[in-house]
Amino acid sequence: MKSFEFSTTKTIISESGSIQRLADVCASQGIRRPFVVTDSGILACGLMDVLEHALKESDLIIGCYTDVVADPAEAIVMAAVDSALAHKADGIIGFGGGSSMDTAKLVALLFSQNQQLSEVYGINQVKGERLPLILIPTTAGTGSEVTQIAIVTTGEFTKAGVVAPQLLPDVAILDAELTLGLPAHVTAATGIDAMVHAIEAYTSVHKKNPYSDLLAKQALTLLSQNIEQACTDGGNIDARQGMLLGACMAGQAFANAPVAAVHALAYPLGGRFHIPHGLSNSLVLPHVMRFNAKQAATLYAELAPHVAADINTQQEAEAVSLDLIGYLETLIKRLKLPTTLREMGIKENQLDMLADDAMLQTRLLINNPKKVSREDALAIYKAAF
Repeated sequence: MKSFEFSTTKTIISESGSIQRLADVCASQGIRRPFVVTDSGILACGLMDVLEHALKESDLIIGCYTDVVADPAEAIVMAAVDSALAHKADGIIGFGGGSSMDTAKLVALLFSQNQQLSEVYGINQVKGERLPLILIPTTAGTGSEVTQIAIVTTGEFTKAGVVAPQLLPDVAILDAELTLGLPAHVTAATGIDAMVHAIEAYTSVHKKNPYSDLLAKQALTLLSQNIEQACTDGGNIDARQGMLLGACMAGQAFANAPVAAVHALAYPLGGRFHIPHGLSNSLVLPHVMRFNAKQAATLYAELAPHVAADINTQQEAEAVSLDLIGYLETLIKRLKLPTTLREMGIKENQLDMLADDAMLQTRLLINNPKKVSREDALAIYKAAF
């Protein structure tokens, strides 16, 4: 059997209403002066009130930074670090989507580090420890609460990642009540994002392992069974909890068996056109899978029954994989997500630029089941156009 390593968050609490346990969770981590990292949307929709209410009977002294934005820049991260230092924080709570949780990871890391942010970019460049860290997702998609990576925007069109085991939090809290207000289009896009995590983890050329495989399959089962219900009946607490747990499992899978060409081609869509990450993945998913279909046929066929029970798995593996791709295309349409790049305002003469950008994502492309050339990337963008 091939050797492997598997790392994940130490404690995961999956329970509707579990935000009410936050004071006890802080106490378990020795946190007396928690510092919450979140965004203005969380503030505007009243979720910050929910968190503060959960802590009101405790004697904790709370500070917060609420200016995180999507794809946070270095200046945002450092402003949050400065705010945490001013609060004299002894623990960090990331509350929100992937950007808030990624920023919280870096605040916990940089708070007591002698290293600068620029010195920790890359894989395992972090020295020393971090503050206690609790992550609470309010969307079911990124899986950031169980990944050891944080992404930072470093320039107008460039991003960098910090990858280190210190970024895994001490506790992740999955509470479906925090996701009840999510609009259908956000639920759909983040849900597809989580499905991509599971699919790419299962087919990853590097570090694929039995644990990530099991998690990817179970994630797809949960996500597929609940995504439409969560979109059409956003108040269905069971569907919402299923989505959160599925996204978490998909995050555990791809944190250990990394994602590939779908993400590599999605990143330029976000960097150049500020398309939300989940939607970027959704736009290129079927076309990358079709590109991979022959090489990944057996693996796609193994995933098919976890996505759609009515796919005929008695066919040849390549036929099953094509049925799976067709089903996912239909699902994306049923979820009323855009399906073409032109719908997003992208022009045909910009596809070459996107292909150039995608080829820079070497850390992702090397994990793809089929080698991707620049011509291949351009052809995939044209198919998605």
